[in-house]
Amino acid sequence: MSTLRFQALKEASGRKPVKFEEAGRKSDLFGSNVFNDKAMKQFLTSDAHKGVKDAVQHGTKIDRKLADYIAMGMKEWALSKGVTHYTHWFQPLTGTTAEKHDAFFETSYDGSDAVEKFGGGQLVQQEPDASSFPNGGIRNTFEARGYTAWDPTSPAFIFGTTLCIPTVFISYTGEALDYKTPLLRALNAVDEAATDVCKYFDKNVKKVTATLGWEQEYFLVDSSLAQSRPDLMMTGRTLLGHTSAKGQQLDDHYFGSIPSRALNYMRELEEECMLLGIPVKTRHNEVAPNQFELAPIFEETNLAVDHNSLLMDVMSKVGERHDFKVLFHEKPFKGVNGSGKHNNWSLATDTGVNLLSPSKTPMSNLQFLSFFINTIKAVNDYEELLRAAIATASNDHRLGANEAPPAIISVFIGAQLTKVLAELEGVSTGKLSPEEKTDLKLNVVGKIPDVMLDNTDRNRTSPFAFTGNKFEFRAVGSTANCANAMTTLNSIVAKQLKDFKKEVDTLIETKDLKKDEAIFNVLREYIKGTKNILFEGDGYSDAWEKEAKKRGLSNHKTTPAALKAKISKKALDLFKDLNVMNHVEVEARYEIELEEYTKKIQIEGRVLGDIARNHVIPTAIRYQNTLIENVRGLKEIFGSEFEKIGKEQIVLIKEISGHIEGINSKVEAMTEARKKANALTDAQKMAESYCDKVKPYFDEIREHCDKLELLVDDEIWTLTKYRELLFTR
Repeated sequence: MSTLRFQALKEASGRKPVKFEEAGRKSDLFGSNVFNDKAMKQFLTSDAHKGVKDAVQHGTKIDRKLADYIAMGMKEWALSKGVTHYTHWFQPLTGTTAEKHDAFFETSYDGSDAVEKFGGGQLVQQEPDASSFPNGGIRNTFEARGYTAWDPTSPAFIFGTTLCIPTVFISYTGEALDYKTPLLRALNAVDEAATDVCKYFDKNVKKVTATLGWEQEYFLVDSSLAQSRPDLMMTGRTLLGHTSAKGQQLDDHYFGSIPSRALNYMRELEEECMLLGIPVKTRHNEVAPNQFELAPIFEETNLAVDHNSLLMDVMSKVGERHDFKVLFHEKPFKGVNGSGKHNNWSLATDTGVNLLSPSKTPMSNLQFLSFFINTIKAVNDYEELLRAAIATASNDHRLGANEAPPAIISVFIGAQLTKVLAELEGVSTGKLSPEEKTDLKLNVVGKIPDVMLDNTDRNRTSPFAFTGNKFEFRAVGSTANCANAMTTLNSIVAKQLKDFKKEVDTLIETKDLKKDEAIFNVLREYIKGTKNILFEGDGYSDAWEKEAKKRGLSNHKTTPAALKAKISKKALDLFKDLNVMNHVEVEARYEIELEEYTKKIQIEGRVLGDIARNHVIPTAIRYQNTLIENVRGLKEIFGSEFEKIGKEQIVLIKEISGHIEGINSKVEAMTEARKKANALTDAQKMAESYCDKVKPYFDEIREHCDKLELLVDDEIWTLTKYRELLFTR
């Protein structure tokens, strides 16, 4: 009997739900461990409090003297809650968060006395060793200095006994080495561009905020079962394993009763989220067995991104307490749905208006149409860049796999809004007649809220769908840092809104058109020019793939192919012109993402080779020897008749030998392909070689291994099976 596998099954099947009692109402707990406005009013002077608020709302700088007062108040608040250490919490280009803890502790010069110390200098800036973080060639290893700088727009929080201060991370030469810095710049760009457009409709608008609501999907697997699978622990997914007879085909897991162990995990997770100010609201079973989802209330995008990154850390730590391994990988199991992270995006004004939500007046609906159509135009013009923003080795498994949107970026808006755009397309060039103005205001623009009622979100195969008062970017992967997608989306929308304003102003100034007439004229041309990106049908169909090709839409099915768009002149100019990223920063990210892709495929190849040869083949030979002994016994008893009597055993022996030979030959071929890929010096060519020459062997090796799983005696099979991983609760 396979000791590890069956011991893990025994442990998992004997688990009881970890007891958990809520500490109180969510509304009372919310933000208790966050240095929010309530805490600042209590622990900061009025000047220090105003300094932070001005920095958040207007981007004003905080001088060092004021920073000292803020640090003093922040320290006292943290100490009152039992905190012992502080850290600059940042998001390097590793895809995870990073932190270096320092104690609130210093001794006097002679070592005779000790105090808790934390000043403005430690709050505002630190200098972690940046040598081991991805840099994409920005600086040499011996130029290891990197700086973390406080981001006051994202409040400090306490996790465990550590005060965590959200920061940006930049190199000694000033280039961004993190996800947050370009995101903040992109949010600033879209704020400025959207505010300028808003002033056509409301002069009181002074700020526009991009909002984000993510939906985090994940799997829960018992920790003992996960530890019995080397591939799951090393790569986050199962590289082999025959599909379970029962999977998700009965649709009995989706929105079903949440298993007790999972529910208690969720309850504790939600309490941790409440303390950290993460406004999680929704929890439910997803489609695949042992797959779940949680989603928050919408927040300002920078804060939402920080909260999602923090959430994934918290989920894993709470999971350990409940004996769960939390799987974020986009495709941890073959044959059942993978996981995504839908990014629900919108724009909101400081006057309380959602710019992507229709209202009761024609003027506010013209504003809605302006932002709605400009977003579609932005996606139309930069669909390749948007695809590149969600390209990873793990997300490649999910896109277009009949469970997620295809790799072709298109926009779904629904039949009713398509009809509205068709009517707007017929607007006269130049000045509008009084009758046309009246018809537009009353019958087209004025009735948008009515026609949209119950007529949105009818296509789950679309990667970018309008869902009533927001756009939902559905192609984002579950492991992703949302900042990558949000930096790109907000940048392309900012660029488009700037272009829109220029065109409208030009028509007003040179063609003597009224504001509304100019806006209608520009929108009409955008509608005509963006028809190719709009698609209402089945994104999974072969017909759409052919149609998309006719329309000139890209279909980059792999990460190495998709990432090329990041360093196109069009993309480089976009980010540079908006001051989001300079050429060095963009090219560095391109190099880093290619390298990450290569390393992930490389690791998976090595792990698969090890498991196939060290687990599968020895187990198969062991069972084969049992069969051989059986045939020998039959020969001793039945003599020349043994071949007839032992026919099935002999066939099995030959079949096992064939699969063993198949595994060995394919692993050797894969290893040789890996060696050739490793010899390449160009990052793009190396990634392409791993994608095209190494990765195809994975499925071939897996097929032989999975066939052996069905042939070999279950009692000696060493690897925990799908039915056990997915249905042990």
